[in-house]
Amino acid sequence: MPLTIPLNKTLYLALLALLWVLPSHAGPRQDQTGLRHYYQQLFPQLTLADYRNGVYTIDTVARESWQAIEEFPPYEPAIEQGEILFNGAFANGRRYADCFPDPGIAHRYPQWDKTRGEVLTLPVAINDCRFANRESPLSYQHSDMLKLQAFMAYRSRGKAIDTTVPEDDPHALAAYQQGQDFYYRRRGQLNFACATCHIQNAGKKIRSETLSALLGHTANWPVYRLKWGELGSLHRRFAECLEQIRAQPLPEQSVELRDLEYFLGFIGQGIPVSGPSVRK
Repeated sequence: MPLTIPLNKTLYLALLALLWVLPSHAGPRQDQTGLRHYYQQLFPQLTLADYRNGVYTIDTVARESWQAIEEFPPYEPAIEQGEILFNGAFANGRRYADCFPDPGIAHRYPQWDKTRGEVLTLPVAINDCRFANRESPLSYQHSDMLKLQAFMAYRSRGKAIDTTVPEDDPHALAAYQQGQDFYYRRRGQLNFACATCHIQNAGKKIRSETLSALLGHTANWPVYRLKWGELGSLHRRFAECLEQIRAQPLPEQSVELRDLEYFLGFIGQGIPVSGPSVRK
């Protein structure tokens, strides 16, 4: 369905009941504040921490079914197997634990890596550890990669997302801006943007599904999706969204998708990690 207003971040935020308008030179912190005010007006009953549970934060009917599944979650074996992998030895005798002394660090990703001049995500950091120990990289869809992330996310539960954008680093700001631009840009045959669903229409229905809010979109991954029948990554979900609007998909951990995750992570800063989780 065509939009009635342009997908421009300033125009979106001008919809706030409090008439919160961003200046044209708004930076990451102003973006974050403006979006939070927007959702506060849209869902006044919610706290920031509530957004850790995605759509189940705002869809009370779906939340009941989800909570029942979470009593005996299908991702539980992956956490156990991920812990075994994490503590297992590489051929050289070292372990993932030598790269990550504390496995509960999922809340720190994505982060800006100044040395590399790019956004570093947890899957890339895991493969960096493998490379440093002369092991072949894992595919980002490999079950071992997802099990490791499940274990590390589980050990991070309750910790606040700590993605930061150093505003004195123009390269970090550019990566954030590129991620933000991706989020607001229309694409595909349906002429949708991420913001079409998760800002303009958050809380509304598309067919039988309630559309989630932008806040907390990086908090609960990896996810066991019932439609997939297995664990999957945030970037797999990005790719699926692009396919659904008939846009060109991008490979997992491409620069574009890492920058997108960086934007989402910063906007969700302070929301507790709740992964791994279950989704329909």
